[in-house]
Amino acid sequence: MPFNRPLLAVFIALAAHSTALRADDTPSNMAPASSTAAAPDPLRPARDAIAAQQWPKALELLKAQQAKLGRNADLHNLLGFAYRKQAKPDLEKALDHYRLALEINPVHRGAHEYIGEAYLMKKQPAKAREHLLTLQRLCGGTGCEEYRDLAKALAAHTD
Repeated sequence: MPFNRPLLAVFIALAAHSTALRADDTPSNMAPASSTAAAPDPLRPARDAIAAQQWPKALELLKAQQAKLGRNADLHNLLGFAYRKQAKPDLEKALDHYRLALEINPVHRGAHEYIGEAYLMKKQPAKAREHLLTLQRLCGGTGCEEYRDLAKALAAHTD
C-alpha cells in the first residue's frame, strides 16, 4: 500500500486540533482508558458535566457511580477534581479522593497532578513537589502533560 501523505497530514492536523481543545484544568483522564463500542463509559455523563464546569451535577453523577464502580481510580480522581473545582472547594474531600485514586493506582498521572495542585491550594508546595518528582519518574522525564501542568502551577505558586 503506497504512503498517503495527504491523509497523514489530515490525521496529524486532527490529532493536534483535538489536543489543543483540552483546557489546562480539564482532567487528563476525561476520555476512558479503553473505549469500545460494546462497553459505554459509565463516567461519560460526569465527564461531560465536568467539561461544562457543572460541579454539583458532576458530583451527583459521580457519587451515583460509586456503588457500581467502587474502587475505581478514575472515579476517585474525578471526584477529587470536582470537589476541588466547585465554587467553594472542599479540599479535604478532594485530597481523600485523590489519595484513594493513588492507593488504587499508584501510577495514575492525573491523580498525581491534581493532588499536587490541591496541596498548592493548601499552601503546601513541598508536598506538591513530591508529586512532581513522582510524575517525572512516571513520565520518564518532563515530557508528559501532567508533569508540565503541575510544574507550571508550582512555578506560579506564591506562598
